[in-house]
Amino acid sequence: MKKENNLSRRNFLKTTALAGTVGVIGGGGATGFLSSCSSDNKKAGNAQLREPGSYYIPNLPDLADDGKELKAGVVGCGGRGSGAAMDFLNSANGVTIIALADVFEERVNGLADKLKSEKNIDIPANMRFVGLDAYKQVIDSDIDVLIDCTPPFFRSSHFEYAVEKNKHCFLEKPLFVDAVGYRRTVAAAKQAKAKNLSVVTGTQRHHQRNYVDSFQRIMDGAIGEITGGVVYWNQSMLWYRERQPGWSDFEFMVKDWVNWKWLSGDHIIEQHVHNIDVFTWFSGLKPVSAVGFGSRHRRVTGDQYDNFSIDFTMENGVHLHSMCRQIDGCTNNVSEFIQGTKGSWSTANGETVIKDLAGNVVWQFDKEDEKANFKQTNPYTLEHVNLVNCIRKNTPIEQASETAVSNMAALMGRESSYTGLETKWETMTSSSLDYTPADLNIGSMDMSSYVVPVPGKPKD
Repeated sequence: MKKENNLSRRNFLKTTALAGTVGVIGGGGATGFLSSCSSDNKKAGNAQLREPGSYYIPNLPDLADDGKELKAGVVGCGGRGSGAAMDFLNSANGVTIIALADVFEERVNGLADKLKSEKNIDIPANMRFVGLDAYKQVIDSDIDVLIDCTPPFFRSSHFEYAVEKNKHCFLEKPLFVDAVGYRRTVAAAKQAKAKNLSVVTGTQRHHQRNYVDSFQRIMDGAIGEITGGVVYWNQSMLWYRERQPGWSDFEFMVKDWVNWKWLSGDHIIEQHVHNIDVFTWFSGLKPVSAVGFGSRHRRVTGDQYDNFSIDFTMENGVHLHSMCRQIDGCTNNVSEFIQGTKGSWSTANGETVIKDLAGNVVWQFDKEDEKANFKQTNPYTLEHVNLVNCIRKNTPIEQASETAVSNMAALMGRESSYTGLETKWETMTSSSLDYTPADLNIGSMDMSSYVVPVPGKPKD
């Protein structure tokens, strides 16, 4: 083992070029508390990947500390918005929701009814806002925290306005769908940091104990220098809406938003960003280029793909392979695998493990231990626990700029697949790519121009 650990990075890559990577059938990461199958990695004499204090490790108690009352407003009152509202209310004492907004009145009233029946919170009629500009009315009200769970296209402009009005934010992922949205998000993130505002994003693995503990161990040197990885989100077909009589093009598209690229960014951004984010988070690297392909085989509505495969070249030359698919009747796999010079880390088969170069498990996250030590194991709630604590303790957290990296990586992969061309970080981040519809209007939008992308050029 000593000889293997002393291999140079170049020789290591040569000797492992033919090694297969580990996948997982089924769900993503398990929740669990730290445990080890052998001695602690620090005792093994591993060199640290990064110095303590140069990276962020959240404190994840069951409930946020008591403190000043915090009032939130929810923009985007569908399934995810309703879930995030409950997560916020379950994260702490002394928090409440006072305002709601959505482009559809029935969504606003539906969440208001849920808040009343489950939390005994009354949202009066004058605090229920409807329309494309309703987010401004929520942000302009007496809230401390914006909970933004709209379709992703709208998020960057909402974030920008919230920061302008000095509001803390919980932003569901992804944060943008195009290059214009990227620049708006990055600029707003800088302003939020300058104003000491806290911003937590919906990349919930950053608040999931098995991932956080894994990250800490990898920073401590458990797998050595990161030399590559593979990330997956392959699952069955996602939901879609059948168009109903009387719906305008806008209403149909927004209610079926997860299938339209201008609204969702396509599923490589909307969903697979989670897995890409794990690699950019753990490695601290962004991609310099991406080459990918994808296609559409079975998606019922919308104008986007149902599979992607991307080869990312990272800043230091390391490669990340990204794969995602939403098709029924195929092998499912939601997982991450990272290779290092001293071992590997993966979320294989629902277990979070670190292995040495011989394939022996040297550490495994103990889910049962977490259940024994914590009452709250839901990372969607723990996001809000951390947000509330950061606000109350005046120790701001700003996640938007970090999430923007993984979001842009996914965007690069999408555009490479759509066009058949290699994409570059510098080119994409400065491009004029803008998915805003020509006529963003509830009553008169025309969906006829929204077609499935075809890469390359036809044969002459």
